[in-house]
Formats: sequence, C-alpha cells, structure tokens
Amino acid sequence: MSASAVRYRVVHETSYDYESPVSLSRQQLHLTPRDCPWQTCVAHDIVIDPEPTLIHGRLDYFGNPVRQFAIEMPHSTLLVRAESLVDVHSRTLRSPPADSVAWDGVAGALRYGARPVHLEACTCLFESPYVRIKREFGAYAAPCFPPGRPLLVAVEALMHQIYSEFEYDPKATTVATPVLKILETKRGVCQDFAHLMLSCLRSLGMAARYVSGYLLTEPPPGQPRMIGADASHAWVSVYCPGETGGIWVDFDPTNDLMPDTQHITLAWGRDFGDVSPLRGVILGGDTQVPDVAVTVTPIAGAATAEAQTSAA
Repeated sequence: MSASAVRYRVVHETSYDYESPVSLSRQQLHLTPRDCPWQTCVAHDIVIDPEPTLIHGRLDYFGNPVRQFAIEMPHSTLLVRAESLVDVHSRTLRSPPADSVAWDGVAGALRYGARPVHLEACTCLFESPYVRIKREFGAYAAPCFPPGRPLLVAVEALMHQIYSEFEYDPKATTVATPVLKILETKRGVCQDFAHLMLSCLRSLGMAARYVSGYLLTEPPPGQPRMIGADASHAWVSVYCPGETGGIWVDFDPTNDLMPDTQHITLAWGRDFGDVSPLRGVILGGDTQVPDVAVTVTPIAGAATAEAQTSAA
C-alpha cells in the first residue's frame, strides 16, 4: 500500500429475528468491496449463521462480486457478518472539471444511433426500477445545464443544488418511495438523493450510475467512536467521454463533494435494486425487520508500517 492510501476495516452486520421459523432461505449479497483503480480489497470474509446448505460466489453483470447462499433447514434467526480490509487511494482527474467536454455534446454522443457506441455507458442511460426519466427532472436540473457548459461543472452545480435545497430526513421515506415524491417533498436520505440526481441526469441524456459503499462517520469532538454507528452510503457516478476513452466521475449529493479517500466503494449498478446489500426470498418468518450495524475504522499507521517493511 502506498503512503498516500488510507486503510479501513469495515464490519457490516445484518441480523434477523423471525417471528416464526423460516423453512427455506435463498439470499444474494453485495457485501464484498470491489477492486477499482483507486481501491483494493486486501482481505474479505463473510460469516453466515446458521451455516448455509449451499453457497457460491460470482461476478454480476456490472462486475460486482456477489455471494449467493441457501439455508434449507428451519431457522428462527439469521446473521450475516461481512468484514473487509480495504485500501483507498486518492483519485485524481485527468484535467480540471472546467476542461471537460460540453454536456450537450455528451448527450449527443450518447444518443441512439451515434458513433462510436459507448457500450458501458448505455446500461445507465435509461429508466430503471428506481430511476425515472421525466420532464420534471429535466426542468429541475435545467438551470445547472446551460448550453455549452462543461459536463463536470454542470454536474457539480446540480450536486450543489440538491444539497442546498433538500433536507436529510431518515423518517421521510422508505425504499419504496417514488423518486417523483422525493422531488416534491425535498426530503430523504442518501439513497433518495442519489436516485433523484440520476433521474435528473438521465432525463437530460447523461449516463449515470448508482454507487453503493461506506462513509466514515466522525464522532462529535471528545466522544469515542461507537461500534455499529456508521452506515451504508450511496452516491452517483457520471460518464464523461474523452479522446482516450471515457471515465466515470463520482459525486456525492448528500455531502456536496466529490468522493475521495473517505468513500469506500462497494458496488455499482443502475440503481439501488442492482446492488442491495442483502436481498432474497424466504418461506415463513412472518413479519421481520433487519437490524443493521456498520462500523468503519481507519487503521492508523498502516501505510507507514508497510512502506518501512518494503524499504527493509
């Protein structure tokens, strides 16, 4: 690990206490941090209790690591504990946002029938279950996208606008709240703001994807870090074509910043549905609510220690 990287230990624990026994459970997990040009998953382990009857790993359509398992015996509880060691490096743009191509030129380059075809971007151009393409979203974003404005400058302006006009409110929405409702009430959480920003960008012809991950939560001054007090996070990534190939650039509308070493990337897709940390089907169980705890711990001195070991 280079001296400029930050190493994190991430523990993501999900538990269910079912009202009645579950006879069969089949689940899919997006809990393994993916390797990226700016990130390396150094170590990873998932513990499941009760022990699965079947379990296997694969890569999904977007290249995210996926773990699938089945429990084919009666059980009243389920515990899934993922522990990861991740190195995150600082991200550097090839050039300043003001030097990016004009957004309307990008929209034209991604339009159906245009050549060359940007295959990777095409999957994130259209509507998906949680993202809509509507005039309302285009109208909301329009002030940030005057003709000829550089793409990344315009996207950054949209991020600022969402941050300043929307209120973070965990009680205002659920995973099923329509994105049009988010635009109307101007309240929600990181997942809602990501879906809103995606709807705005795709309504204007941009390719943008949903990114799930983790964000280190700093405790108040003088207070200790609480185990389980961190949370999953979500932001967006915008496709920016260039002469040497396209790049994806991340924006976090919840915190009004461009992610760097403080953001740990887990997975990406069209929207939340593609990268849900844990989803599946069960037989039985009645009503159940998951108890989720996430702890993100920076490991101080890891870079220095490894640099010294390499030098020796």
